[in-house]
Amino acid sequence: MVQAAGLAIHAMDRIDLQRLSQARNLAFRIVGLYRAVELTAPAARADVLGELRHGPGLSAELSAAPPVANLPEMPPREQRFWRINLNLVGMPPPHHWRGMQLLGGPAWHRIIVGMRLPDGEWLNVSAAIEPARPWHSPTFLAAFLLMTVVAAGLTLWAVRRLTAPVRTLAAAAEALGRDVNAPPLPEDGPLEVATAAAAFNTMAARIRRFVQDRTELLTAIGHDLRTPITRLKLRAEFIEDDEQRGKVLADLEELETMVSATLAFGRDARTGEAVSALDMAELLRTLLDEAGDARPEAASRLEYEGPAHWTVRARPLTLKRALTNLIANAVMYGGSARVRLVPPASVGAAGAMLTIEIEDDGPGIPPGELERVFEPFHRGEPSRNRETGGVGLGLPIARNIMRAHGGDVVLANRPAGGAKATATLPA
Repeated sequence: MVQAAGLAIHAMDRIDLQRLSQARNLAFRIVGLYRAVELTAPAARADVLGELRHGPGLSAELSAAPPVANLPEMPPREQRFWRINLNLVGMPPPHHWRGMQLLGGPAWHRIIVGMRLPDGEWLNVSAAIEPARPWHSPTFLAAFLLMTVVAAGLTLWAVRRLTAPVRTLAAAAEALGRDVNAPPLPEDGPLEVATAAAAFNTMAARIRRFVQDRTELLTAIGHDLRTPITRLKLRAEFIEDDEQRGKVLADLEELETMVSATLAFGRDARTGEAVSALDMAELLRTLLDEAGDARPEAASRLEYEGPAHWTVRARPLTLKRALTNLIANAVMYGGSARVRLVPPASVGAAGAMLTIEIEDDGPGIPPGELERVFEPFHRGEPSRNRETGGVGLGLPIARNIMRAHGGDVVLANRPAGGAKATATLPA
C-alpha cells in the first residue's frame, strides 16, 4: 500500500511537471510567433508568417475574426493556467493586451489561442497537446523494481523481527507439549517479550510441579501398597480352605499387577532416557517375534509390511514399551496384529511424520470408547479377569510416550471389522 501510494504521488508529480513543461514550451513558441507578426507591417505579415518555422504540431494563420473551431471554450481554470504561462514568457502587459481567446485543452489534446494584434487583426495559433505519460521514462521500470525489492525486503525484515518472539513462544509451547521438562525460554529482549517469556516459564514450572506431584503421589501409593500385599500373600498361605486360599491369592496377584503397572506408569512419566538413532523396521519385526513367542497360537497371524529399514531418532526403551503395548492389545483382543510402517511422503520436510498402523481382526471398539480407553485404569473389556485384559494403563502409557516424542496414537474401527491403532512419530 505504501509503495502504491508513493507511486501515485510520483505519477501526479510527473503529470504536473509534464504539463508545466509542455505549456511553457508552447508559450515560448506562440509568443515568438506573436512578436514576429506584431513587428511586421500588415501587408507583409502573411509572407513572414509563412516563412517562419512553426515546429511540430503547431500551425498559425491570420484572420479578421477570432478563431472558430469545433472545440469548446477552455474551462476558466485551464484559461488561468495558460494565461499565466503566456504572460510569464513575454506577452505584453495587460494594458497593451487587446484580446485573447482560448479553445480546447488537454482533454481534447489540442489548444487554439486567438490573439488580437494592435491593428485589430487576429493571429490564431493551433497547437497539439500530447497526453501526459508519467511512466514514459527509460529508468522508471528499473527504479520501480529496485524500490519494490528494497521495500519488500525491509518489510519482510521488520515483520520477521516483530514476529520472532511469537515464533519462539509457539516453538516453546510445542516443545512443552511434547516434553514437560523442556528447557525454559530466555527472558531477554524488549520488555514485552521478556514479560511474556517470564509468564510462560512460570506457567511451565507450575505444570511441571503439578505433573511431578501427581506422579509422585501415584508412585508412592503404588510403592507403599507392595508391603501389605506381600504380608497378605504370606498370611493367605495359612488359610486351610484350598478354594478360598486360591481366590485370595488370585486377587492379591491382580492387585500386585495393578501396583506394578502403576509404578511403571510413574517411571514412564519421569523418564530421562536419551534420544538416539534406532531402526524402526527392525524394532517392529522384533516385537512381532516376541509377541509370537508369548502367544504361539497367534504367531501365524502376525505380519509386518513396510521398508526393510528405516532410521528414526527416539528414546529406544520407552518407544519399545509403547509399541509393545499396542501390539499386545491387538493380539489380546483381536487375535492378530498386522503392522504397517508408512514412511512420510516427503523425507526431510518440516513436519514430516512416520506412521505405524497396527490392525487386528477382533470385534472392534464401541465408538464411544475410542477415546475413553486412553484414560488411566479405564478398560474397554469390562471384566477384571487378568486373562482377558490388563489394568487399563497400556494405552495411556503408549499415548503418553508417543506424545512425548512429538507424535500421537489414535484408535479407529476398520470397515472390514477389527480395530486399527495409528501411531505417528516425527520422521
